[in-house]
Amino acid sequence: MTADPETRLRADARRNRDQILAAARAIFAAQGAEVPMEEIARSAGVGVGTLYRRFPDRDALIRAVAVDNFDRVLRDAKAARDQESSDWDALIRLLHQSMELQLSIQLAMVSPRALVILKSDPAIKALRDELVLVMDAFVRGAQAEGRLRTDVATGDVAILFATLLRQMPGKGEEVARMATRRCIGIMIDGLRAVGGNEPLPGRPLTGADLDA
Repeated sequence: MTADPETRLRADARRNRDQILAAARAIFAAQGAEVPMEEIARSAGVGVGTLYRRFPDRDALIRAVAVDNFDRVLRDAKAARDQESSDWDALIRLLHQSMELQLSIQLAMVSPRALVILKSDPAIKALRDELVLVMDAFVRGAQAEGRLRTDVATGDVAILFATLLRQMPGKGEEVARMATRRCIGIMIDGLRAVGGNEPLPGRPLTGADLDA
């Protein structure tokens, strides 16, 4: 039994949208947000007309990619919360999994246009705020467990992670990914509560500091 034409059209539309988002995510990460729309359509295997029917302009495509990215990371965070036996383990799992967030961070750092969208879009803000709340619970819980140093807060973790995920120019993809994994490992060791931690300057940075 075959699907009716309307169902097939909906499936085709969904597949085209997913292909466009996947292509845009990869191209934006590698080349920035100003890549010609024609190149994105070609990489997605769709016509330019199809791309513009789904996303009428570049801002709409950037917004959709960012929403999709933050949604993926938020799902990862909730899965870690539900499946791991401790908040420390959940936080570590999220840090290792969330290289997906690299694209959104890169867009904000290298594209003024994308930065405006990331800061002003209500859907992105809602996802980001929910992610900060989940991370805040991980941070507080891991500190209560005695496994995360007490002189850091959620903003410290988020900013440190964002800094580590900045694109490294001149590196091949394999080297860049390996370097990111290694830096995440070094960062985790720095966050770990151990005897004789050197005091950090200033005060812990909170989620609210991320909006400053």
